[in-house]
Amino acid sequence: MKLAVVGATGLVGTEILNVLQERDFAFDELIPVASARSAGKTLEFKNKKYTIVTPEEAIKLRPDVAIFSAGGGTSLEYAPKFAEVGTTVIDNSSAWRMDPTKKLVVPEINAHTLTAEDKIIANPNCSTIQMVVVLNPLHLKYGIKRVIASTYQSVTGSGKQAVDQLMDERNGKTPENPAYPHPIDLNILPHIDVFQENGYTKEEMKMIRETNKIMGDDSIKVTATTVRVPVVGGHAESLNIEFENEFELPEVREILASAPNVVLQDNPAENVYPMPIWSHKKDDTFVGRLRRDETQPKTLNAWVVADNLRKGAATNAVQIAEYLKENNLI
Repeated sequence: MKLAVVGATGLVGTEILNVLQERDFAFDELIPVASARSAGKTLEFKNKKYTIVTPEEAIKLRPDVAIFSAGGGTSLEYAPKFAEVGTTVIDNSSAWRMDPTKKLVVPEINAHTLTAEDKIIANPNCSTIQMVVVLNPLHLKYGIKRVIASTYQSVTGSGKQAVDQLMDERNGKTPENPAYPHPIDLNILPHIDVFQENGYTKEEMKMIRETNKIMGDDSIKVTATTVRVPVVGGHAESLNIEFENEFELPEVREILASAPNVVLQDNPAENVYPMPIWSHKKDDTFVGRLRRDETQPKTLNAWVVADNLRKGAATNAVQIAEYLKENNLI
């Protein structure tokens, strides 16, 4: 089995390699792929050195699977070319997510819809993934009418340039190439991705539209405000969830505690609740601060945290590859 990682030298690409190693994903040949300026250089994986190749060179090698994390433009250009030679592409960019002919997959929710014919599979947005992993088991039990999401997103979601900006500012340096239009240290920015005509950012609209597609229910109403915070290591979300049916908090806790890859941290009396510092480098999604919204019936408040480079990107993509492999779809 040949496995290509496209964008292998980036933040998410590096994390994909880490996750592949930690989860002991079995393959015979690794093909690290990056831009022409990185081609010919080497990277190390499991104490073995591999030469980085260009996308064109990788296509000629006909990998069985290619995990993409190289931006939407690269995905639009090269994913179909990989698919043409029989490669199954798992794409981390936003390029294919809302394409009606492509599946948008969170394994805990809808991996069962995948077939061998799915040659380009979209990985959802990081903030959407951790939200729906918590929402879906509750939706199956109570039926969700509406979700109000407010996010607190790590600078790692913007890549190395943003991390460098934060660290430069924290160390009293002027960033040479800032990722944001304003300082991020000791500040928060209610601005992730570009603003749309409706006043929402592209990130907010991703959360709204992707949730409906992944959960297979357009009746769920979602509204979001996404915010960048000076944190490295994970995204946090405050969710206000209105249900069709009544719920009891002990049962909600039981459902979430038994949900796949969800960890319940909900003991505020002992200061136990999810935080990015605990989610860093972990594959699970953490949920806590569960309480009723006392202003209206059948409504729950929840706090959700996950490492955006792991479950929000790399881990989810590797889990898709694992599912394909386990079910002989590649």
